[in-house]
Amino acid sequence: MPEIKTTTIGFLLFPGFPMACLTSMIEPLRAANEISGTRVFRWLLVGEHAERIMSSADVGFDAPVALAECDNPDLLFLLSAPTGVFRHPRASAAILRKLARHGTVLGAISGGVFPLVRTGLMIGRTVSVHWCYETAFRAAFPDIHASDDVIVMDRARYTVSGAAAAFDLALRLVQDRLGADIAHEVACWFQHPLMRGQGVRQRLPTAESAMGGDGLPELVSRCVTLFAGRMQDPVSIAEVAQLNGVTPRQIERAFKRATGLSPTHFYRSMRMKLARQMVVYSKNSMADISAAVGYGSAATMVAHYRQAHGLTPSADRQRANAFRVEGNAPIPSM
Repeated sequence: MPEIKTTTIGFLLFPGFPMACLTSMIEPLRAANEISGTRVFRWLLVGEHAERIMSSADVGFDAPVALAECDNPDLLFLLSAPTGVFRHPRASAAILRKLARHGTVLGAISGGVFPLVRTGLMIGRTVSVHWCYETAFRAAFPDIHASDDVIVMDRARYTVSGAAAAFDLALRLVQDRLGADIAHEVACWFQHPLMRGQGVRQRLPTAESAMGGDGLPELVSRCVTLFAGRMQDPVSIAEVAQLNGVTPRQIERAFKRATGLSPTHFYRSMRMKLARQMVVYSKNSMADISAAVGYGSAATMVAHYRQAHGLTPSADRQRANAFRVEGNAPIPSM
């Protein structure tokens, strides 16, 4: 019987990495091995140094392989919170470049795109960015093309938006190595209903509508799309009404029925959610955050933020920092 080539997948862990992103890839690979009766997939946990690394759920994982000793895995995924950084950025980036030159596919899951992009290895490439990090990502890396596709595979760089997308990518790897039948059986084992691939956009949570289900009525949905495209330069409700061929009063009634909010307050809530992304996941000043979500006055943005989230942006950032202290320095700091 011919020897089966093993696909080795490394997971480079940073403190505070999302545990679900790790298990969502390993479990379908483990199941594929079991179903096929082979060891076609092998995985290893890697750290910048060989050590125990705590996940965001405060569960520790032993990473016995140091990055410098990582021997050319077929794929290497960075798993991190958006605030994750290398302790030795230049040396670690050089190791990743060397691995890439020797054929390792580099990738990242969820917040892992942040440290991956900081290495300079994603210049000229598109990356998948989870919607809850999108504003912070665009502020930090304005020259990198961020996609809301669940999976982006761009010239030996694989990025995925989150844990569910990581499961989808694992199924894709299983299908490529073992065929569609085994990939389908793995999906059935875990009651995973659909394998998504490239070109599938993330599905954002929406308010329940009066029409039932989780979709918004067509008019409201069109307005929300316009709002989303005009965060930094807000559009007036009168202009939105004109673009949709209706009256402002019709939009007012449609939003009240579907969301319980006026269109103005719904729009503001969208802007406040983006502001919170930048408060929690970036080091931007309040003036910069205010400008990014369409406020000429930081004081007004702070007042609206407090109404939306129950505390000021500075207090929210301080609260978030209390959960992620590295080297006794809170991140992101002011």
